[in-house]
Amino acid sequence: MKYVFIVNPSAGTENSVGAISEAINRSERKDQCEIYVTKGVNDATEHVRAYCEKHPEEKVRFIACGGDGTLNEVVNGAVGQENAEVSCYPCGSGNDFVKCFEDPERFKDIDKLLSAKARKIDLLKVGDRYSDNVVNFGFDTTVAISVNEGRARGGNAAKNAYTMGIIKALITSMKNEFEVYADGELINPDGKALLCTVANGQYVGGSFKCAPRAELDDGYMEVCLVKPISRIRFVKLLDTYTKGKHLDDPKLQDIMIYRKARKVRVKAKKGFAYSLDGEIIYDPDFTIEIAEKVLDFAAPEN
Repeated sequence: MKYVFIVNPSAGTENSVGAISEAINRSERKDQCEIYVTKGVNDATEHVRAYCEKHPEEKVRFIACGGDGTLNEVVNGAVGQENAEVSCYPCGSGNDFVKCFEDPERFKDIDKLLSAKARKIDLLKVGDRYSDNVVNFGFDTTVAISVNEGRARGGNAAKNAYTMGIIKALITSMKNEFEVYADGELINPDGKALLCTVANGQYVGGSFKCAPRAELDDGYMEVCLVKPISRIRFVKLLDTYTKGKHLDDPKLQDIMIYRKARKVRVKAKKGFAYSLDGEIIYDPDFTIEIAEKVLDFAAPEN
């Protein structure tokens, strides 16, 4: 087995390249390891594909070192490659996907990553793109767009990006217009919602347990739509939603629409945006399908 660490040097605040190199040098399997430092957007995907094509007979585990965006790029490069497995060393800002597992901290143990057994997991497929975690839209996508714009401007705008994103969404994104069809059923006939998540994983936004019932290998995606609500009720909802208790709270059943589905279509107006594992994509009419057990993913066990 070959182990290729795909390192995003921009992820997190630590010197991830140096820390990972030191950890590998302490491992008994260091001679089987190599590091590749990404050079830009989509470079991880291209490198993984090229590596698999160049070494078709070699079994290789690609370990994404960064956040959810880095993992998504590695996943999109590895899916469909018979000789490829994926794992991750979470050193980004959110690291939502690893929270699906019992002890996410185990992913920071290099020896455990190298010895972990791989198992087949599902992915979400949107066109020719795959999502390992969550496709979401509505309120939180408005926040994400604002955060990206603030970071691009730099300075104080970057420091206050998340706060300004929340403020903007509270003003402009409390009642969003789009239709969601889950396995052919229109689940919001009025065509309105606060937000909607279509999930393979359980967490989004760094701390929100949006899909507490999601499983990575059950052949279904979890669809949760929250109806438009007042700003006061929104504030009251946050703690319950963060803890993943919103689907079982009887006080919230009037605003929650939940389905398990294999295919979801979203129709909206021109200019509509959604987030795929954190990446903002503009498309007013798109379909999400479950791609059942198409990726070998290695997670450290107890």
